[in-house]
Amino acid sequence: MEYDIRVEDYLDDKLQSTTDFDHLDTLLNSVEHQRSQLQSQLDNAIKELEEARRSSAERQAALVARIDEFQKLQQSIDVRLKIVAASDAPDEAIRRLEQPMKQLHKVDLAHRYLLLLQHVQELRNAARAHLPHSPKAALEPYTELKQLSLRLRELQGAADGAAVHLVAHVESVAEALWDEMKKTMWSELEAVLKKRGWPNVDPESEVDDEWIQCFEKLVDLQVPEVLYSPTLVTLLPMDVMAQIFVKEFRFHFLSDKPTSNPQGINAHCFPWFLSLLDKWEVFFRENFAPVLAAKFSQTEVSNKMVYMDPGCAFIASMLPVMREKVKVTMAEAVKDPAFLSSLLGQLMTFDENIRSGYGYDGGDPENGWEGFTGEVLNTHFRTWLEAEKKFALERFNGIMTSSDARKIDYDFAVAGKTKPTFAAVRVADLLRSVTTQYERLRRFSHKLRFLIDIQLAILDDYHDHLKGTLEAYQTMTSTVGRAFVGVTKEQLAALEGTGALETLCKVYGSADHIINALHDWSNEEFFVTLWEQLQTRAKANEDQSNLAGGMSYDHVKDRTSSVVGTEDDTGVLFDETISAYTLRRKRAQEFLTQILIQNQKKAFAAYLKRPQWSTISDEPTSGEEYFQLAPTAELGEPLAVLKRDLDFLSHALGIAVFRRIWREALEELNNMLWSDVLMANKFAASGAAQFRRDVDAISSVVERYIPDGSIALGSIKEALRLLNLPVEASEENSNIMTLKNAVDRVFTDNTEAKKVLEELDVESLSPPHARQILQRRVENAE
Repeated sequence: MEYDIRVEDYLDDKLQSTTDFDHLDTLLNSVEHQRSQLQSQLDNAIKELEEARRSSAERQAALVARIDEFQKLQQSIDVRLKIVAASDAPDEAIRRLEQPMKQLHKVDLAHRYLLLLQHVQELRNAARAHLPHSPKAALEPYTELKQLSLRLRELQGAADGAAVHLVAHVESVAEALWDEMKKTMWSELEAVLKKRGWPNVDPESEVDDEWIQCFEKLVDLQVPEVLYSPTLVTLLPMDVMAQIFVKEFRFHFLSDKPTSNPQGINAHCFPWFLSLLDKWEVFFRENFAPVLAAKFSQTEVSNKMVYMDPGCAFIASMLPVMREKVKVTMAEAVKDPAFLSSLLGQLMTFDENIRSGYGYDGGDPENGWEGFTGEVLNTHFRTWLEAEKKFALERFNGIMTSSDARKIDYDFAVAGKTKPTFAAVRVADLLRSVTTQYERLRRFSHKLRFLIDIQLAILDDYHDHLKGTLEAYQTMTSTVGRAFVGVTKEQLAALEGTGALETLCKVYGSADHIINALHDWSNEEFFVTLWEQLQTRAKANEDQSNLAGGMSYDHVKDRTSSVVGTEDDTGVLFDETISAYTLRRKRAQEFLTQILIQNQKKAFAAYLKRPQWSTISDEPTSGEEYFQLAPTAELGEPLAVLKRDLDFLSHALGIAVFRRIWREALEELNNMLWSDVLMANKFAASGAAQFRRDVDAISSVVERYIPDGSIALGSIKEALRLLNLPVEASEENSNIMTLKNAVDRVFTDNTEAKKVLEELDVESLSPPHARQILQRRVENAE
């Protein structure tokens, strides 16, 4: 029905009028043609469908076949795996293949080796081809060869040392090529020098262009080596020009000539070397300085004088032969400590001449040239240190055993200065000489070792001597010490008179001299710098067991200063030593005060027992006339002892300590006169006047040696002023205060008593004291 409607619609569309039937045949033909086309398309579609079905069936069959084949193959593999697992055939096969594979690897490696060796040879030939006319061009293949050598060495390390022969061969070729290149250029300059008659040329002359060009070529050849070498490189042109001098040096100083004697190195070798430098220094600088400046002024080595200054470059070329001479000399010096000591001093002087005289920096502008001294001490420092320590201790022992060591050197300083012993002066001089032995050393650990192992060791020994002297004195002067240790008559006799004072003054003066010397040294630049270096290292060093030279932090701190490594900036190197000597000085001062007091007590013993103070004279002496009296007879010995001790100490001690010691002793004397005379007796007018005269006699002796020193006796003198008030006022001095008037007022009250004391210019006494003093007058009892 659907098709009929479509046909009907089609016919209606085509046959709309009667005229359309005229074209019916055409319409039929068109319909037939369309039908034929549609049938053809239908047939093709049916055919394609059948082919697709057939192809699908074939693919499905093939897939099934492949699945079957795979399963069969898998089963076969499983079977063979079981067979292989149960068999050793694979291991045997592997073993059979190992050797051929190794051979194949060797062949491949050999092929690569040959290619590398061929490349090395090509580089060597390329470098040779550019010499001697163009050393710069020769450097390109040589540089490549050198880099190859370094790279191989680097790779060898990562490969556990493989290819030893190859790496060694490439290195040897590179080194041989470099030597060949240098030799070629060396020969060219050598020929030029031979034509000019070098070194028989005028040191003030100018060199010609050919000479300068040869010099420049050799420098060009060395530029990469100079720029990239971590160590000092001597300039080839300087080596060429220096070789004649090296030969001459060997002839004179490294042969069987008398001038080769190691003992004569300072007398012959060093002067010859320095005179050679003086002769040619200006010649090299004026002729070759522009060349070096042009090559190196804009490079990383422009601050190294050894490459910028031809004079320093010449020194660098000459130093190797001098180093050889120093080594030969050191081999002999280590067998002779005395020669070793002098040689090290000579080496320091030589090094300093090279550094300061010619500006030689050794290729290290920051730290400067280490010098032969540094090189020698890297090996022989301990030997030298022990030798110097032995010599210093021998000198110290010699000082201490000398006949005048324990005598006071009164000529050492002017009057008013503390006098040390001869030993103290010589020990300080010894320590100063030790400083000169090592102050020019450049290594901090070496300087610190000298300070601690020698100087502080000597200071410790001398301190122990002073301490022992004080201990021996204390033993001899104490009852317990004499009882347990025993003291000879000779030892006791040595302490009689000024003997004890002298013993103590020796200790005081010696300790004072060492302390002053150490304070002076602590302010010197050398020791200040050494202290700053020690502080810097102590603060930065994490290894407390090795602060410097194998010495621990605690050891250094105990020997130098307790503030080492702290932020305290007041310390000095000798803090601990100064502290120890200060204790000895203080103890000696205390003993001096004690012996003065003891001497006074012994000397005044008879005076203190004098009974005539209260005897009333038939002719009373007024207070104003007391000075006409003669001192008491019992005061003769005390005054003599006082004068003796004052005279001795005035020559041995400085003004400050002299006054300090005597102030304490006189204050004790003041107290003794107050308690044992004034307060222990009753005084008549004559007795009071006599006592006042005696005290004035004591004051007079004191003032003779210590201006204003009698101030220490001020309280007893003021007491005597009060004690000597007259019983009655004379007609000439009717307004003078009398004893009765003073008593009445003093005993009234404190206010009135103070007025009395003020009128009498008495400042140190209080009202109670005034009452006690006035009660000492016998007239008050009547």
